[in-house]
Amino acid sequence: MTSPRPISEPTPADTPLSPVLAEVVRSGFVEGRHRGSLVVLAADGSVETALGDVTAPVFPRSTNKPMQAAAVLRAGLDLTGERLALAAASHSGEAFHLDLVRTMLDEFGLRADQLGTPPDLPLDPEEAEHYLAAGQVRDRITMNCSGKHTAMLAACAHNGWPLDSYLDQDHPLQQLILEGVRTAGGEDVTHIGTDGCGAPLMSLSLTGLARAFRHFVTAAPGTPERRVADAMRAHPEYVAGTRRPDTWLMRELPGVLSKMGAEAVQALALPDGRALAFKVDDGATRTLGPILARTLRLMNVESDVLTRIEDAPLLGGGTRVGSIRAAF
Repeated sequence: MTSPRPISEPTPADTPLSPVLAEVVRSGFVEGRHRGSLVVLAADGSVETALGDVTAPVFPRSTNKPMQAAAVLRAGLDLTGERLALAAASHSGEAFHLDLVRTMLDEFGLRADQLGTPPDLPLDPEEAEHYLAAGQVRDRITMNCSGKHTAMLAACAHNGWPLDSYLDQDHPLQQLILEGVRTAGGEDVTHIGTDGCGAPLMSLSLTGLARAFRHFVTAAPGTPERRVADAMRAHPEYVAGTRRPDTWLMRELPGVLSKMGAEAVQALALPDGRALAFKVDDGATRTLGPILARTLRLMNVESDVLTRIEDAPLLGGGTRVGSIRAAF
């Protein structure tokens, strides 16, 4: 596998400013701007719209999870339904998420202490409050990637691969994931880092990321990619949670495959093969809904759910005084 490149400090000449994708408007005054890059693919896979640099590598963060889930299927693990959706999830830590993780661990003869996830609180703020109020502490199962890690461990157990090193870059499972990312994205992986959950994190360009999501929704029925896409779309609450935009989108826009990632990365594919991917440079996830809603409208997608996800209010003294809005 490719090793991470040394950190260098780019000069302004090396890194031209990305376009402004969102504005922060408080009391009628634009007090901040969020820059980033965005790509939209046409149904045939060609680039239809490009804002900023959409060919440079980025870390897709959790938008890589469908590709990781497809790899465990290629490794021979037979997951379906909610279990497969949870394998591709950044779950909210709601009770039904945690219950299914525990069930899967039991089904595959695994233990929670074998998970490589760091102990964490539920990702959803409301769930975190309830969790702490109940006197519970950070746990490996509660971390939002625990479904993915359970599936990874189960795939390793199925093949007799080492369990204690399943997150090593050279592990057979991670090599299989690497090949899947390359194939789905249609380009090489030039950087490999470590994700927040401890798993290897493989770079793609935004164009490659959009291409990967398009690949999943257009894949032939029964292939690992299509099985993952179908499971995510059939059980979106297991991919995200009851209060999350990815769930709302996949519930209310039939055939859509949607997944967000940390540091403000978003990818989405429509059932006709059109796809998009974007990343906000400063990692502000509060911008995801407004930018995504604006992009989908420019793609002639209309639904009440877009009004719901684009609403990103700013408060002053507990009262709404402004919002985050798309700026393109």
